[in-house]
Amino acid sequence: MRCPHCQSARTSERSDRTAHGYRRFRCRDCGRGFNERTSSALNRLQLPSDVVFLVVLWRLRLKLSLRDLAEILLLRGLVFSHEAIRDWEAKLAPLLTEALRQRRRGKIGRSWYVDETYLKVAGQWQYLYRAIDSDGNLVDVFLSATRDQAAAEAFFHSAVAVTGIIPETITTDKHAGYPPAIDEVFGDAVEHRTSKYKNNHLEQDHRGVKGRTRPMRSFKSPVSASRFCRTHDEVRNFLRPATRRKQHVPAARRRAIHVQRVAALRDMIAVA
Repeated sequence: MRCPHCQSARTSERSDRTAHGYRRFRCRDCGRGFNERTSSALNRLQLPSDVVFLVVLWRLRLKLSLRDLAEILLLRGLVFSHEAIRDWEAKLAPLLTEALRQRRRGKIGRSWYVDETYLKVAGQWQYLYRAIDSDGNLVDVFLSATRDQAAAEAFFHSAVAVTGIIPETITTDKHAGYPPAIDEVFGDAVEHRTSKYKNNHLEQDHRGVKGRTRPMRSFKSPVSASRFCRTHDEVRNFLRPATRRKQHVPAARRRAIHVQRVAALRDMIAVA
């Protein structure tokens, strides 16, 4: 294992381990000691990495409050405050988002469905722009304080930067901000369709983030709201076992896929 301080390969493993069972090493060049977590985002945490990852995953996926999560783990003898969970989320959520975005770059379809839903942030209603492709795969998520042409343009620029793909068709509702935004960003290269009914599956897809954020009542800042919503949608999209098309996946296969992908998420955190 290379030294995280000087990048030297001349390291030796020590006979003892950390309190959580992680291997310890010493660099022969700089003489400094380190362990398996030293160069990761989980360095110096007072709990094992698997526990921290599980708490953050529950925070993103389950309808539980910060205090609920702290109480659940307290019953297992692990003591930490709800504010610690907030810190872990702030530290690990951006890493998950970045890893998942890189993983799906260039793999999105060219038919996009775009719509916005509402979230309360700091006592004010804000707009969460979301887009999926024809198979239901996530394109991008973008939080905006306004619902106008500038917000739509910012969303489309973000979506292209994230996916690396220029769509062929974009389906939206009949809001007046979309046509000039699409013309400004894509020009004549994209067919714009306006239909209230063709976006029904996206309207149904909003239920995922709305159902998770509704028990949270509201967010206190746009930064935390944007971070949570993006990571929630990225993780939710990654854990989907199949496309939205009508294809049957046996329950046993779905469970196996879910376990494999949760393990992949844990590995993304471990190497970050």
